[in-house]
Formats: sequence, C-alpha cells, structure tokens
Amino acid sequence: MSLPMLFRTVTTQLLKGRHVHTACQLLAVEKSLLMKLRKSTGYTFINCKKALEKFDNDINQAESWLNQQAQKEGWSKANKLEGRRAKDGLVGVFVGEEAAVMVEVNCETDFVARNEKFQELVRDVVSATLAHHRGNSQGKTGYVKSLLGAGDMSTLRAGEAGSLADQVALTIGRLGENMSVRRAVMLGVPAGWHIGSYVHGGVGGPGDTALGRYGALVVFKGGKEESRELLGRKLGQHVVGEAPTTLGNMEDLPCGDSETRLLPQTFLPDPSRTVAQFLLGQEARVLDFVRFQCGEAAE
Repeated sequence: MSLPMLFRTVTTQLLKGRHVHTACQLLAVEKSLLMKLRKSTGYTFINCKKALEKFDNDINQAESWLNQQAQKEGWSKANKLEGRRAKDGLVGVFVGEEAAVMVEVNCETDFVARNEKFQELVRDVVSATLAHHRGNSQGKTGYVKSLLGAGDMSTLRAGEAGSLADQVALTIGRLGENMSVRRAVMLGVPAGWHIGSYVHGGVGGPGDTALGRYGALVVFKGGKEESRELLGRKLGQHVVGEAPTTLGNMEDLPCGDSETRLLPQTFLPDPSRTVAQFLLGQEARVLDFVRFQCGEAAE
C-alpha cells in the first residue's frame, strides 16, 4: 500500500472513531437529560423523550410543554372521572406562631396517596390556603376561624400553576386518578393563645407541612412554657384518637364510654385522668378544636 493511501486509510479510521465517540457522548447527554426530566416531572420515559426531541434537548421548554399537555389531559380525565369516588387521600397541617391551616385532599387509592406528586399537591393546597387566610385576616384582632369548602378552594391561587383547580387537573393528568380538594380550616389566634397539632399516619418526610390520614388542631391558653409544644401535641393526639364532637365544661362529669364531650373524656395519653383534670394540672384551658379524618362522611 502506497504511503498516501495508507495516510488516507488511517485518517478515515480516526475520523470514524471520532464520529462514534462523539455520537456516544451525545447519546450520554440525552440519556442524562432524559433521566433528569423524568425525575423532576414524574412523567413517563416515552413522554419525556418525546418532549426532549420536540425541543432539541431544551429541558426547560420540554418540561413546560409536558405540563401543558398533562393539564389538558388532566381536565379531560377529570371530566371523565368525575363520578368515581375519591375517598382516600391525605390531611395536611401547617402550624405557625399565630396561624394554622388544615386541609383535606382526596384521591381514589392509597397507592396514589403515597405518591410524591400527590403529596406535593397537598402541600400546594396548604400554601394556597395559608396565603388566602393571611390576606383575609389582615387587620383583624382576636380569634379568627374560617372554613372553606370544595367550591371556594378550587378558585384559590396556586402560584404559577394558576388556580388550585388547575393544579388538581395537572396532577390528575400525571397520575390518572380522580382527585378533589375537599375542605380546609384556617385559624388565627391573638397573643397569649396557642395552637397545638397532631397528625396520625404521617407520610412525606420532614417539612413545614405534616401529612397523614388524621389531623387535629387544638386552640388553648396557658400551660408551662417549657412544655407547651408537648402539651399541644398531647391534646391533638387525644382529639384524633377519641374523636370528641363538642368541648363541654371543666365541671362536667363523664357519662361513660359514649362520651363525646372533650373535657369529660378519659385522657388518652394518661387514662388515670380526664382531659379536664389533666388541663388543671397543666394550668391550661382548651378553647376550641378541629378534627379531620380523611374520607369521613360529610356532616
């Protein structure tokens, strides 16, 4: 083989090798983007791949387009699934210094309730409800208690996602189950009042919003400062476990196993005393409470 021909052969092989190497690099980059998009959005690999191809691997445009398509599909699915009962789901609870929010968001199965995207929806509902409460309670003094039903909540703003109804549709499009934002309670307390809370069956890991199947908020005064947080938690635990329906009076006597008044009930964390007796020992007084059980029959 002549020298010029040998040179051309070697050069061609080197260029081919470079082409293969470059193609492998490109393939690796696309796979990395695909995995990143799949993890951040929760959409299927097929849809993520389609979006990246459509926008030449621009991950931001791909994610935006996926959300738009999911929302459109979600509204369509929401209309089709409207008759299917969403009796599962989660209760979300947030407690701040002078305000607290508790919401219930429903889905069809426990499988979806354990999904990160559904839990993200519950947190969005809590955030939107808290923002609504803070906007409405400005300038108000004293104890503020507000209840919201499904119709009012669907119109609340959920940041860039639009309304909560839009956010629900987006999540339906992602997860394929019927969902609904059922209800919320918002509390605001004056100085010297406190809000205790408890969530049972917790999921979703650490964060400002606690998620679970049952939740309770308890408004109280007094208590020893060093143990006030524990006091609020114990009272919330009792409300979740014993499901009182009314407050009662400190002087009330228990009427037996069917007692539904909070104060005469046997105190769950300490069965040797009633709730009223426990509060006397703590120099505290319960003023109000709210209990949510996910999927319970509407009153």
